[in-house]
Amino acid sequence: MHAPTTTRRFTLSLLATSCLATTGLLAMPRAAFAFDAPGWPAAAFSKKTEADAIAALYGQKLTASDKIRLEAPDIAENGAVVPVSVSTTLPNVTRISLMASHNPFTLAADYVLPAGTEPAVACRLKMAKTSDVIAIVESNGKIYGARKSVKVTLGGCGG
Repeated sequence: MHAPTTTRRFTLSLLATSCLATTGLLAMPRAAFAFDAPGWPAAAFSKKTEADAIAALYGQKLTASDKIRLEAPDIAENGAVVPVSVSTTLPNVTRISLMASHNPFTLAADYVLPAGTEPAVACRLKMAKTSDVIAIVESNGKIYGARKSVKVTLGGCGG
């Protein structure tokens, strides 16, 4: 009489184990690569100058605007984590981009904003050395910008 119970328990535990193993395999994390995303501006991220990155990303000239608020430190003691935030009062904002003019690749971040989104972003940029941080805002099909110079010190001792 014990054989059927043992076989049933064995079969149920085997079934449960195989279900968990299958679920685990299906739920394993997969690498997510932004460059595989539709509309990813790979060409713009590979540009080495500000003008080339703007041309690749927007295809038009930048107009300075006092309606863009760019916040970044005057002096960044650690160029690996420079806090930057951008907000604007411009209407119908569809995109905000950030550039660091002296980085090996100028374009540092690009945000596409869905309709109805508050036009504000914040992040930490990695800056190779002292340079301008440029915020670009696309509003009503035109691009506007603001810039701020950020001094990156070496080891927090000035440089």
